[in-house]
Amino acid sequence: MDKPFNFMDRKQTIYRITVVLLLVVVLFAVQRHFSSPPTAAPGLTPSTAARETQPPTATVPSPSPTSTITLTPTVSPTPLPYPIGPDSYPAGVNPLTGLTVADPVSLDLPPALVSISNSPITARPQSGLSYSPLVFEMYIGEGVTRFLAMFYGDLPPDEMNGETVRVGPIRSGRVPYEDLRLFYRGFLVFASASSRVLPQLDEFSIIYGTDKASPNTARMSVADLKNMAMENRKTLGSPGFSGRVFDPAPPAAGKPAQALWVGYHQTEQVLWRYQSGSGAYQRIQDQEDGVTYLPSIDQLTGRPLEFENVVVLFADTVFYDETLFDINFQYITRYPALLFRDGVMQEIYWTTRNEEYEQRTGKLRGIRFVDYEFNPIPLKPGKTWVEIVPLFTPYDETVDNEIYKDYLNVRQPGSGVWGVFFLPPQILNTTPEWLLTPVPK
Repeated sequence: MDKPFNFMDRKQTIYRITVVLLLVVVLFAVQRHFSSPPTAAPGLTPSTAARETQPPTATVPSPSPTSTITLTPTVSPTPLPYPIGPDSYPAGVNPLTGLTVADPVSLDLPPALVSISNSPITARPQSGLSYSPLVFEMYIGEGVTRFLAMFYGDLPPDEMNGETVRVGPIRSGRVPYEDLRLFYRGFLVFASASSRVLPQLDEFSIIYGTDKASPNTARMSVADLKNMAMENRKTLGSPGFSGRVFDPAPPAAGKPAQALWVGYHQTEQVLWRYQSGSGAYQRIQDQEDGVTYLPSIDQLTGRPLEFENVVVLFADTVFYDETLFDINFQYITRYPALLFRDGVMQEIYWTTRNEEYEQRTGKLRGIRFVDYEFNPIPLKPGKTWVEIVPLFTPYDETVDNEIYKDYLNVRQPGSGVWGVFFLPPQILNTTPEWLLTPVPK
């Protein structure tokens, strides 16, 4: 005789089967989680996604010698409809980088152009340069260079690990700063200026150092930098950038460029090396000995400085004595330049000529990069570093051995290592006309 149907027995059997199935599903999910590679976020390659999901931690000295800073990189923004520019940019896009910013409101504030020291070596590593969308490096005499770094859009955080974040070290103002300030409708930040230079500058703030015995102790908090930008907006208004085109597509024409060497002085050599992993050029510099080359580091991140675009700008430079100089930037129709991006060097031009925009608005615009017919040359989305050298400075392919004399004297066609053979401008030992004429106030 068949056993009578028992509802409770059937219910227990179903319960056991359900438990077993749930265990199998859980075990399968755990195995898949630990055996599969991370999924790339939109706009990221798998290798980049791995870096984003497992970010390196940088522990570096901050302005306080007993504190550390830990940074986590942000995820790349949603891809933009490139190419973009030169006359307008999508909402929330920084017209100096072609990339979206975290806080679009920041784009309504005028940029700060900060004079950053590069010598003596105690100025290194500088703080905040990796956050600057545009840096100008210029020879200031006596064998050294200085940076004018623009801070606009995404700034460093106000604090890191409870420590106030400061940019610097900040050094003295120079006459060419004023033209660049006017181009970008910003304000200057420097530590001091000589009695000959100060009357030539406008819309500035002076930041004093904490130790008169050391030239590299002036630094400015990011919070103060933001407050200055908000105050200067009352006078300067909103910035009106235009003239740049950005396109991530590599150049269709150009010459291989794995490195760029700019020999400002035997103990002031700048070397840029292309990093295929990041698609940017890494800045390297000798340690004021002409021999030891080390990557330039941002003290805030502990990471090497990398810029997607490196430009060599050939400009009319005049030295009146060992330290007083000027650079002619205004109303330049067409002067030569070299653009390094994506491992390629392009021979291009830069211009600040008076065009329809200037005639319609009565305002100046920043430096634009064009071909011979004045068609815009696209930059790679990202940051730009500009090396300013005198007109007619020679350049050619050189060797790749980090030996000063070989860089300077040996030519090696096809090496992909480009040398810019800087010669200090002739010193006129005269007084410029603008010093003889008082500046109206």
